[in-house]
Parts: sequence; C-alpha cells; structure tokens
Amino acid sequence: MATIAVGGIIRVVITTLDASAAVRRANEFSIVALGELPSPIEEAHRLRAALGIGARILVKRDDAIPFGFGGNKVRKLELVAAQAQAGLADVLITTGGVQSNHARATAAAAARMGLQCVLVVNGMPPDTLRANALLDRLLGAEVRYVPTREARAPAMEQVAGELRSLGKKPFVIPLGASTPIGAASFALAFGEMLSQAPAPDVIVLATSSGGTQAGLIAGCRLNGASTRIVGISADDPADSIAREVRRNLEGLEHLLGMPTRSLTDAPIEIDDTFVGAGYGIATPKSQEALELCARRGALFLDHTYTGKAMAGLIAKGRAGAFDGRTVLFWHTGGQVGLFV
Repeated sequence: MATIAVGGIIRVVITTLDASAAVRRANEFSIVALGELPSPIEEAHRLRAALGIGARILVKRDDAIPFGFGGNKVRKLELVAAQAQAGLADVLITTGGVQSNHARATAAAAARMGLQCVLVVNGMPPDTLRANALLDRLLGAEVRYVPTREARAPAMEQVAGELRSLGKKPFVIPLGASTPIGAASFALAFGEMLSQAPAPDVIVLATSSGGTQAGLIAGCRLNGASTRIVGISADDPADSIAREVRRNLEGLEHLLGMPTRSLTDAPIEIDDTFVGAGYGIATPKSQEALELCARRGALFLDHTYTGKAMAGLIAKGRAGAFDGRTVLFWHTGGQVGLFV
C-alpha cells in the first residue's frame, strides 16, 4: 500500500476487487428502520453559477432525513441499534461534545425504541439548553458531563458498569457510531446513491471520527466505481483521521468476509487545511459557504462540519480542481447547530 501525504492531504493507491459476495452480505444486515430513505439528490445550479466554477455540483441531502432532525448518524444507528436490539439491550450509551449531532440522534433512536439513553459529553453544562443539548433533554436522555475528550470513553465504561450492577443491559456506542457496522451503512448508502444517479467523479464530505468516510470508500470499491472520496477534516489532523478510516476499513473487511487489504488498499484522501482555529469554530471560508448555500439554494449548513466541508469544495472548485467533472457534496446534517 503506497501512502502520499502532501499539504495535509493523505492519499493511498487503489487496487481492484471482485466484491459481489461482500455486497450481498452487506445487504443482509439487520436494521432498525429510522430514516426514510433514499435521501434526495439535488443539483446546485445557482450555487455553481455564483461560484463560476467549471464543475457540476450535486448535493446528497442526508440533512433531509426526517427522523430526529436527520444527518448521517441516522444511517449508522439503523445498523448499530439493530445490534443493540439483538443483544436485548435496554440502555444506549454514547458520547460526544455538548452539541453532538450523534448524541442527539442516539437519544432519538433510544426514544423511538423505548430504551433508556445516557450521553457522556465533554464540556460544561450550558446555562441555557439550546440546539442539540435542548433536544437531548426533550428526548429524555440522561446527560453526564466530563472535562475532556480523553475522559469520555472511560466514563462510558463506568456508566455501563453502574447500569449492569443494577441489572440493566447497556449497549455502548463509540463516538460517532464509527464502528465497522456503522461504516457499513455508508457502503450501502453508496449503492443507494448509484440507484439515483451515475457515480460522480468526486464526493466531498465532512470527516471526523472516520466511519462515514470509510463506508463511502468501501461502497466505492464494492461497486467498482472510481469516485474520489474527499474528506474535509472538522477537527483532527489528516493522519489521525486516516488511521480511524483505515481501522474501520479493516473491520469492514472482516465483517464482510473479504480478503485482508481488499479495502485498506483503497484510497484515503483527507484535507485538514480548513479546520481553522479548531472544532466548532467558524472560519471566514465556512461563513461564506453557509451564506452562499443558504442564499443560492436554501441549503443550510453548520459551522462545525458541513460549513467547513463546503468551504473545501468551494476552494478546490475555484482552483479548477473539479473542472469538467461532477462533484457531489454529501450533506451529513448538523444544521441544528445553527441554533446554539
């Protein structure tokens, strides 16, 4: 496997694969039906005209999934929640920041399934509950606060132990539901996209915990497509996210009964040059992206994830990187964050 790192971008050389058996296996996974899928694909004519770029721009609207204010986490939770259900879990435990989209979606899934939910979030309790934090309370989730990101995983295990001592059956969902089974939902989502439109030349998305990007990379490989999957980091350095993407790809190989390195040799492309001052902090480029998308298509982004991802698409488009090509922006949701 050859890896190239240039200017915060990680790329790995691709190989080919006969994956029909793995595709069949992926389609046999149990799900808890939460979202109404497929999510729509729209063409952003006015945005393209405003940017004056030579690329066709499509948007995959996972923000428009109706369940629990939507977003990419709903897809992951359909498969992860099925695991919890199979294990007769009565409590879902997960983690994130105070305004975590994943935490909110998990609380919504628990409410739909009639389960208890405990969220371990890093940060201070807000004086006034807004946006995702407000929705977490309305959904009935118990929220426990820890001081740092590093404290989250141990705290989740502590909560799980407490609940087991009370006779409960907790199910711990890692950050972002970025597990191999969570990633598998986006391998399936790639196939969903192909049922709606030909494979684009490029997919651009926000990336952080790595599961969504890993799933799309796997879906591309499994369907024999040559689409570039370009992740724009929301927080961490490119090499750190690439390790998480590769870890999920390794897990998918095992989950789908595929040969070793059949997915981990696929290309991983992550650009961490749009993070700015840090996670959740707007940049001039992300603010421009928010305003352009709202005014040229009534498309709402957020400052943490999709605003920065769209800023990456815009900058690359203006530089001519996508000229003559079709680029699809995978809108992973997060618009609730506008109301913090």
